[in-house]
Amino acid sequence: MVKRVFSGVQPSGVLTIGNYLGAIRNFVKLQHEADCIFCVVDLHALTVPQDPKELHDATLDVARLFVACGIDPERATIFVQSHVAAHAELSWLLECNSYFGELRRMTQFKDKSAKNEVVTAGLFTYPVLMAADILLYQTDQVPVGEDQKQHLELARDIAIRVNSRFGQTFKVPEPYIPPRSAGGRIMSLVNPEEKMSKSSDDPKSYIALLDPPDVVRKKIRSAVTDSGREVKYDEVNKAAISNLLVIYSLCSGQPIEEIEKKYGDSGYGQFKKDLAEIIIETLEPIQKRFEELCKPGVIEEILQRGRDRVEALAAPTLEDFRRKLGLVQR
Repeated sequence: MVKRVFSGVQPSGVLTIGNYLGAIRNFVKLQHEADCIFCVVDLHALTVPQDPKELHDATLDVARLFVACGIDPERATIFVQSHVAAHAELSWLLECNSYFGELRRMTQFKDKSAKNEVVTAGLFTYPVLMAADILLYQTDQVPVGEDQKQHLELARDIAIRVNSRFGQTFKVPEPYIPPRSAGGRIMSLVNPEEKMSKSSDDPKSYIALLDPPDVVRKKIRSAVTDSGREVKYDEVNKAAISNLLVIYSLCSGQPIEEIEKKYGDSGYGQFKKDLAEIIIETLEPIQKRFEELCKPGVIEEILQRGRDRVEALAAPTLEDFRRKLGLVQR
């Protein structure tokens, strides 16, 4: 039986090469192996203040980048979270079966609330909405990064709790975590101890998928390096160069060992110049396809088809849970 995979990406900030190598490229592979549902989770973005126009435009751009990066709307389902009301309804029903204490333990809430002047109730209950996103579609596997593992564990706990109380209602999802060698964790260009983040305030810390060639060259040229001259993979002693080696390997398809031999102890200058050109070559077809998807109505039609499909998938799960809770049928 074909497994169902669900994943969502927030339309906050820009999508980076870290998002592509660490997640979206794996989505492209998974669409040939599973029934894949990919969502632009715009409701999640509302947990912190957003500029309405920027949120609107970013939502469409994330959907375009899904397709531009190789997700095929004929094979996988792409839609916008807020277009399917069942997400918000199931989130409330699950909130009523979740505990204040378990939400208070979420480390992302602690981290984000410490960084934001405005801390909304939505930021606190965000993990339950994520659980609703996943459980609504009887999901088998969820591709998650290390920073989302705790949220997936909460979704599993809620599913088990509901199933125990009301009988089999939701599948208990399993994580799909690609190893770093497959791009699971691309680090910041200015601080290799931190993950490359699309919401970073420092644009020099990431390569955006839509960055033009000259910007890519400038960012790679200014990327931090380690002491010494040797281009060598060593996460402990040469974290910055190791991160650049991972990006080089994933973009070029060359094993890290071959890249190490090619550059040896010749210094970082030529290595970084070549890396910039390899990244530019990787991004060129994505950017070209993105421009094609900016034509009026193209991405909107794809999103409408996605919405129609997932609404039909979501309805039986939501109605079953409503009935078990004792709500009067509609």
